[in-house]
This record gives sequence, structure tokens and C-alpha cells, in this order.
Amino acid sequence: MDKKGLELVVITGLSGAGRTQAMQSLEDQGFFCVDNLPPTFLVKFAELCAQSRGKVSKAAIVCDLRGGEFFSSLSEALSNLEKEGFHLRVLFLDSSDETLIRRYKESRRRHPLSPRGRVLDGIQAERLQLEELRIRADDIIDTSNLSSQQLRSQVAELFGKAQGLEQMAVSVISFGFKYGIPMDGDLVMDVRFLPNPFYVETLRPLTGEHNLVQEYVFGNPMAQEFMEKYLSLLEYILPNYVKEGKTHLVIGIGCTGGQHRSVAIAERVGQFLKERNYAISVKHRDALKNQKHGTAR
Repeated sequence: MDKKGLELVVITGLSGAGRTQAMQSLEDQGFFCVDNLPPTFLVKFAELCAQSRGKVSKAAIVCDLRGGEFFSSLSEALSNLEKEGFHLRVLFLDSSDETLIRRYKESRRRHPLSPRGRVLDGIQAERLQLEELRIRADDIIDTSNLSSQQLRSQVAELFGKAQGLEQMAVSVISFGFKYGIPMDGDLVMDVRFLPNPFYVETLRPLTGEHNLVQEYVFGNPMAQEFMEKYLSLLEYILPNYVKEGKTHLVIGIGCTGGQHRSVAIAERVGQFLKERNYAISVKHRDALKNQKHGTAR
């Protein structure tokens, strides 16, 4: 039985937070996936995969409250898997109450813990039941501001194969403080101290991906000095995160509206880390929101 050769992922988290999309992403990467497996069958399932003579080397299981009374035994089942010597990672999907309520209203589905009552009551009850699992999770993804495709991409970054040092996937996210800080940010940098292209009429409608905006931002000596020091810091601390076993790092870079400065700097940070062979994704969460709302900075 090849227990160490089996890569096993258990997906859990809040109802409506995107477990199905996460499972589909792993399926695309060649994982053998099972949805809604009762936790009491986890060890037996892992043993069958390990006995497959290499036919199943990667497996993912979704365990959630649909398992009813069986779900309460998930923590015990996870402990048993580790005692048996299986290589296990737990992925926990989270989301804000507001986002989950909106998703339930859009889908017109009932919450499993509150089939006849308020959705919010069910969400809060579920959070309490999942608190222990969230604490022991190896990876947590907050899907509040992620589309289905963005979630699938982030899961792919977490569990995709990388080379050498860069086994840690890095997500660089630009954002606007007026729209809130990314809930899953590990390192958050405020660049509102830099001169703002918003006040240059020709640059106002552009984003930080445009060459003219980047020339304005990085043409400032303060920005040049900041980038030199910030990139040096990242170059120092990221390998140490890898040594500690971290598999995914979220770097948030924020300005007022998330359109100009943060976008330009996120692009530069992403390019810097890509050149050092990290598995990189760069996302601009709020870059177009100001254009939609006709507001600023």
C-alpha cells in the first residue's frame, strides 16, 4: 500500500462558499474526486486509492454538512488518516455572511441548517460547527470577492505542480481601500503615500496597467526607492515562508480606489516574483470599479 505516494485533499467549508468549483478545479488537474463522502468512509477510501497500484495518485473528497450526523465525525476521521500515515491537506472555503446571503438569494436554495428559517441563522450556526475545522485547515480561501473562474484558478495555483523553491503559489492582488481590504491577504501594503495619477486629467480614465500611468508612478524618486526596498523585503521573506511550509501567499497592495498606483505596483511585484520562478497570479480586484461608478482615486 503506497500511502506516502497518495496526494489526498479534503475540501470543506461553508455552504455556498464554492466547494463545487474547488472540486472541479482539482478534477481538471487529474485528481480523482468524490463529492459528499461521509467522513466515516475517509480512511477506507484512502486505502483503496493507495492500493490502486498508481492508478490513483491524487484524490480529493468534499465533506460538508450534507452528510448530516456523519459530518460531526470529520475531525476524528482526519486524525485517523494522519495516524495511518497518509499525506493529507485540508482546504477550507470561507466567505462573508453578506456574500453567502446574496448567493443563496440568487440560487433560491435553502440553507441546510435553516431550511425553514432565515439564511443568516443557518450561516451563523454553520460557522460555529466548522470553527474547529477552520483552525486545523492547511489552506483557507476566502471567496467573497472571487468569481467561479477566479476560485478555480486559485485552487489550481495551490495544488498545481511547481518547480523547486517556488512550490509556494503567490497571488498579488491590487485593491482600493474604499472597497475594503482583501480578507485573505497575508501581506498588505498601503501605497497611498505615493503621488496619485488620478489628479492628472489624461491619466484619470486609465488603469495602472497602462504604460503612461506606470511611467508617472515609477518616474517619482519616492516610488523608485520604495520599490527597491519592498522588493528586497519580499526577496528575503518569501523563501522563509517556503521553509515554514506555507503553500500559498496572498500579497495585497492597496491605494484609495485600486485603479492606478496599486495596479502599477502589483504588476511590477508580479513580474519581479515571476522572474524568480514563483507560481504567480496577478489580479486587479477594483481597477474598473471607479469607471463603473464614476468615482475616484
